[in-house]
Amino acid sequence: MGVLDIVPAGVLTGDNVRKLFEYAKEHQFAIPAINVTSSSVANSVLEAARDIKAPIIFQVSQGGAAFFAGKGLPNDKQQASIAGAIAAAHHVRTVAKEYGVPVVLHSDHCAKKLLPWFDGMLKADEEYFAQHQEPLFSSHMLDLSEESKEDNIATCVKYFKRMAPLGLWLEMEIGITGGEEDGVDNTGVDNSRLYTQPEDIWDVYSALSQISPNFSIAAAFGNVHGVYKPGNVRLHPELLNKHQIYAEEKLGSKQKKPLFLVFHGGSGSTKDEIKTAVQNGVVKMNVDTDTQWAYLCGIRDFIQNKSGYLQTQVGNPEGADKPNKKYYDPRVWVREGEKTLVERVKEACADLGNTNRL
Repeated sequence: MGVLDIVPAGVLTGDNVRKLFEYAKEHQFAIPAINVTSSSVANSVLEAARDIKAPIIFQVSQGGAAFFAGKGLPNDKQQASIAGAIAAAHHVRTVAKEYGVPVVLHSDHCAKKLLPWFDGMLKADEEYFAQHQEPLFSSHMLDLSEESKEDNIATCVKYFKRMAPLGLWLEMEIGITGGEEDGVDNTGVDNSRLYTQPEDIWDVYSALSQISPNFSIAAAFGNVHGVYKPGNVRLHPELLNKHQIYAEEKLGSKQKKPLFLVFHGGSGSTKDEIKTAVQNGVVKMNVDTDTQWAYLCGIRDFIQNKSGYLQTQVGNPEGADKPNKKYYDPRVWVREGEKTLVERVKEACADLGNTNRL
């Protein structure tokens, strides 16, 4: 039995998201979440997932969503980020079924100062639900890890009560992911805050499970956004097992690994670290820095290799009157970036055991 025996192709919502994550946890694999900044990136991710027969997660960040809408738009009230996230969601919904893979459509880190962006997406979910009986997105993330634990949980509870009736999954973060991403800079955070305690995880689980089972927790175990050399960051994915055991004991049930966990700041992680995280209940791993680099590589190599054909519209090493349109047409050089991105997404899926799962 594969994933398509339990959920359909296309964008998943409601209990289908949980069914996918339950299947992943049971079969010891996780799904990469790729940040999408354009339709080109989105199509490349779908192409990779189709080729290796895998479910996939798309996510838009606040900055990435604004870029999707267009850098020429003002964003003083998060209007570009809201419009871009909605546009990305509609694009993915339009084409995902054609690729024949299940998709989780997610929004990435939302700090307290970005809640107007979250509110705008949630409004779009409610409007879409009124017409289609499901939300526009599959899930949203609230990242209130910079706030007190009490405020973090209380805000998540407030929003989750509004989200659950729509069939939306909630991802929340407790404990801080270090480094810098998309304008959120945690490079100076005290090291102790990079490791979440089991008691904190249980407090989150206790509060959210009263509303719905459809939520996941991004627990910090030394994670840092961005790329880094092996050894520069001390990841401890074995700590995730302690969270699972603590929750099992508190629940007093035979259910093993009751928590759905998320791996942030995964770029540069070793294969063993990834494997340990998945074994301990991680069902989603964010991949952004590495895929950004992969997208550039194809374009960079094409421009370097075809330099003589990209200096003027007419005239190249084959002759002064030879046209160069077939080289500078964006469909040519953008496609080269797509090709290298496709391969990197396949690699991310393979690292997580997410191949031939359909």
